[in-house]
Amino acid sequence: MRSALTIARRELAAYLASPMGWIVAAIVLLVDGLLFYAEALGPSAGARLSADVLSRFFWYTSGLVAIAGVTLSIRLFTEERQLETMVLLSTAPVRDREVVLGKFLAALGFLALVTILTLYMPLLVLVNGKISLGQVSVGYLGLLLLGAAVISIGVFASSLTRHMLVAAAVGAAVTGAMFLFYPLGFVLDAPFSRVLPALSLHGRRFFGFQTGVLHLRDVIYYLSVTYFFLLAATKVLEAKRWE
Repeated sequence: MRSALTIARRELAAYLASPMGWIVAAIVLLVDGLLFYAEALGPSAGARLSADVLSRFFWYTSGLVAIAGVTLSIRLFTEERQLETMVLLSTAPVRDREVVLGKFLAALGFLALVTILTLYMPLLVLVNGKISLGQVSVGYLGLLLLGAAVISIGVFASSLTRHMLVAAAVGAAVTGAMFLFYPLGFVLDAPFSRVLPALSLHGRRFFGFQTGVLHLRDVIYYLSVTYFFLLAATKVLEAKRWE
C-alpha cells in the first residue's frame, strides 16, 4: 500500500504541474457554472423548487465528471509507454496492482478536487431558497462514485495501448455504452430491458444520488464496476510483463 501511495503522490503532482489537468478543471468549472446559472439563477429559475434545481445540477454535473474522468485517466499508462518509462515501473520492486491503484488514486484525487470546487454552486441556491444538506452530501457522494467507476474504465483503456487516441476511443466507447444501457432498456425486449438498465452507469443508478436518496445497492454497483476494471487493468499489465 505504501508503494501505491508513493505512485499516487507522484501522479497527483504531475496533474498539478501539467497544463492538461488545469485545462480539464477550467473547462468543467466553466461549463458547470454556465449550466448552473441557466438552471438556478436564470430568468426561469424562480419557478423551480430548490430540490429540483439541485437534482438538475447533479444530473448535468455527472456528465461533466464522466467526461473529465475519461480525459484524466487515459494518459496514465500511455504516457509512460510514450516516454519509455514503463520499463522502470516494470522492473521496480512494486506489484502491478499497486501501480494500478496508485495511478487510479491520483486521478480520482484530482477529479475529487475539481468536483469539490463546484460546491459553491449548490450553496448559491440559498440566495433564492433552501437546500437540503442530505441531498448535497448524497449527490456529491454519487459524483465521486461515478467518477471512480469512469476513471477505472479509463485506467483499463490506458493499460491496453501506448497510443493516447486509441485509449481515449476505447475509454469513451466503453463509458458511452454503459451510459446508453439505461435508455436502450426502454426499446429492447426482455431480458435486455431488465439487464441493461441494471448495468448502466447512469439513469436509474444515479437517480437516487441526484435526488438525495442513498441506496446501498447503487453504492455497491459503482464499487463493483471500479474493482472490475482495475482488476482487468492489473491483468493486462501482468500479461504485458511477459511479452
